[in-house]
Amino acid sequence: MVDSDENIVPVWTLATQDVTVPTLMADLSMTPERLNELRTVLAAMADSPVATLEAHPLPLKVDRSLGIHLDSASPLATHLTQLIGQTSKAGSTAAAGVGGEALYKMVVPAKVAAKFGAGMVNPMASKAAAGGVHSALMGPSGVVAQATFVPVAGQAAAAGAAGGSAATAGVAVAGAGALTVAAPLVFMAVAVGVSAHADHKRQQALEKITVLLERLHDDALQRERSVLNGCRDAIDKATGILLDQGRVGVSIGLDSAVHAISIGLADAEARLKNWEKGLAGLQNGRAELNPLRKAFSGIDEEGGEFRAHLELAELAIALKRRVIVLQAVEHAQADPGNPFNNFVRSLASDQKRVNELESRIAAVLTGLSQLKLDRSHGVRDFMFTAGDVDALLRASFLLRDLEPAVTAASLQPDVAIEMVRELDGSVVVFPALAA
Repeated sequence: MVDSDENIVPVWTLATQDVTVPTLMADLSMTPERLNELRTVLAAMADSPVATLEAHPLPLKVDRSLGIHLDSASPLATHLTQLIGQTSKAGSTAAAGVGGEALYKMVVPAKVAAKFGAGMVNPMASKAAAGGVHSALMGPSGVVAQATFVPVAGQAAAAGAAGGSAATAGVAVAGAGALTVAAPLVFMAVAVGVSAHADHKRQQALEKITVLLERLHDDALQRERSVLNGCRDAIDKATGILLDQGRVGVSIGLDSAVHAISIGLADAEARLKNWEKGLAGLQNGRAELNPLRKAFSGIDEEGGEFRAHLELAELAIALKRRVIVLQAVEHAQADPGNPFNNFVRSLASDQKRVNELESRIAAVLTGLSQLKLDRSHGVRDFMFTAGDVDALLRASFLLRDLEPAVTAASLQPDVAIEMVRELDGSVVVFPALAA
């Protein structure tokens, strides 16, 4: 995406509280590798979450439909504009050329991202290459290729509230690579990025369900899908209102949407209990095909009922994650003194339930993918036809295909949030990604 070794990338270090960290960005420039090392050190040594914000040239082709658009008067756009304006006035060479259209990339440390709960942000599978990771803007080599990273000096002045508090948009210590206290900027970027990520997962699940239900012709499942997808309108309206620091009223219909999502999650949990019971009844990791079909209806069919139930669970989970972020934003705005920490706290309980549900589904899928299928050993089953062999092989392949759908319980990665700042000051925030 960037092929010139003369490209200068300004880098801000952002904190959510006024904390002291070692002087690690005193050098005039650094490589992408050194920037990654810096993030690791800052995350380990700082008491308060420390993020980095980079400003890159805007790529020629950007699919803005993947993100959430916020106008120039929104809090996120306002805080970003204030940060750029303050650092430019402070005489920072790195930030002097930034102010119009640009791509901003905020990376939140793994130890902070982990507080959002396992599974909240995971790599999105790429359709272009097996094992690839989807990104809204980043190319195969990334926008940082051949770039020179230059620390941005901060501006020792408050923007809005009392100087030095976590509610201010740009408070910093003078000097190269100064640590900027920008709690609202970090908080809003994470909130919008995670919300966009959850909506992307909802869209993926909905597309799969639609294809499956076209094959099944199941009216009950069609209604279940429609009820869940019907929640999107209220969630979108509530997202827009809250991200503009408004208040969500009854007329939005969010309460009804939350109720429908709760029913969807309850349906998923009830089905999951039956799956767990069915899997437990299969002895020693071996299963005959007929008992397996009985426990998991349509599991040996590409468009079977079992897979439709899986995707409905994924849809309910994705919608619940959006609602969790909305509730967290609402609670955090009620106590703006320390929004980032309050945001983390308010994610905890509902998030735990959703994470546990996802983990249990993953465990069932793992168990199914590792099953060894066997032919029936009944008294009359002394003949084994070619059709039986074909059915057994087909079912075996379909079971193995379940494994890629399992999210590995690995270490939580850093979270990258990409934002496009338009010429008019508005911002498009793309789905949060595993950095």
